[in-house]
Amino acid sequence: MAFNQKTRGSTRAYSYNLLKERILHLELEPGTKISEKEIADELQVSRTPVREAFMKLAEEELLDIIPQSGTIVSHINLDHVEEGRFMREKMEKEIVMLACTSFDEEYMFKLETNIAMQEVCIGKKNFYRLFELDEEFHQILFQGTGKLRTWKMLQQLNMPFNRLRLLRLAEDSNLEVIISQHKDILRLVTERQTEEAAQVMEAHLRLVVYEQEILKDKYPHYFI
Repeated sequence: MAFNQKTRGSTRAYSYNLLKERILHLELEPGTKISEKEIADELQVSRTPVREAFMKLAEEELLDIIPQSGTIVSHINLDHVEEGRFMREKMEKEIVMLACTSFDEEYMFKLETNIAMQEVCIGKKNFYRLFELDEEFHQILFQGTGKLRTWKMLQQLNMPFNRLRLLRLAEDSNLEVIISQHKDILRLVTERQTEEAAQVMEAHLRLVVYEQEILKDKYPHYFI
């Protein structure tokens, strides 16, 4: 796809989004070496927007740019996974408790619709769309409690955690459990059961803890 008519900004965004998707979908596996020139040639763009995309991906811990050596897809840092998960757990327990006292019918309906779409994705084994819907489910909780800026802030820390979650979904691991917990969260918010909702959210965000050793054993070359 050529970008002769595109601005550098749109070319950079395209390069960034394409590479990010390939990394998250494991088309580019952790440890894979990539080069600006090869990507620029493939996309038929100049190296400058690709270099800028590389820098942004490095900031998000998706690429390691090593002087005099090259650029590789970052391995998944389990310490950073745990840090992101820890932040999500502490924050989202408070968010779901707040939802129990402040959520209105509009956001209840958004959660119901989201869960219905998740079930469709399981039937079609569309794991990447399921991941997007999982993210959207949690985002709705933040949005409906007036904390959307907090959600966006958390996303900056969440990339290692999200990479592990995507790997887990691709392994078809505990998908029914994930959706069952989403349903429980919705029910408890609807019933205004504050403490119970916080407990389910905590268990929900700890699923990755129980599964990461299994994934590490299966894909040891993905992790550091």
